[in-house]
Amino acid sequence: MKTVMILGGTKGVGNEILKSCLEKGYNVSFCGRNVDEGNEIIKSLQSENKLYFHKIDLNSIQEIESFYIQTIKKFGKIDALIIYAGITPISSIIETEEDVYDQVFNINLKAAYFLIKHVLKSMMESKAGSIIFFGTPHMDYGDIDRAPYALTKSALYTLSNHIAHHYAKYGIRSNYIVMGWTNTEGELKLRAEEGISEEELNMKAANTIPMGRILNGVDYVPAVMYFISDESAMATGSLLRITGGHYI
Repeated sequence: MKTVMILGGTKGVGNEILKSCLEKGYNVSFCGRNVDEGNEIIKSLQSENKLYFHKIDLNSIQEIESFYIQTIKKFGKIDALIIYAGITPISSIIETEEDVYDQVFNINLKAAYFLIKHVLKSMMESKAGSIIFFGTPHMDYGDIDRAPYALTKSALYTLSNHIAHHYAKYGIRSNYIVMGWTNTEGELKLRAEEGISEEELNMKAANTIPMGRILNGVDYVPAVMYFISDESAMATGSLLRITGGHYI
């Protein structure tokens, strides 16, 4: 029985992954800022024995470690780690203030790094494991107002390759999924603040993305489930673009 740990999991793609893991019979540990939201997910899915929610502040290394410790305490092992949670500040290089820079690096990179630090030790003992990173095409060049966000995601790509190269001898795999323009709750909220409706967003995306539509959370699930599964036993160091042809 596999145990999957998700950095995130209450919303968007992370939540779709959580539900698909449950359908496979996997145990899932996930995290977020809102206890009520986490408990409601567990209640609605009627999976108290298979799910563990951890309230977390991703700025806190102590809480990151606690998330790991409590996951091991609940399920005994971690077979797969999904690095999904993050923030997307709107800021170009010349507009970036120090507090914005620090926040995006703390949440998107530092939190992931120190969680991986703990999980890797467990996976090394088990001589197996799969780490799946979510990235962005912004890491190549992207929009001008995504500079600090792009830097964190390109650093995670480097980290994924580092793990793939140095920890394969322990049976640990690491792969990186490039996530396209997706109608997540965060994206819809951001566009609403800009005065753009969901219908207008979908139309804009359809005219921009070569494959003709905005992506949704389910589009990523088959790839993630493959990387979690034993079918991907020899797949490591991969970069998989799921973008509908955008930014290629």
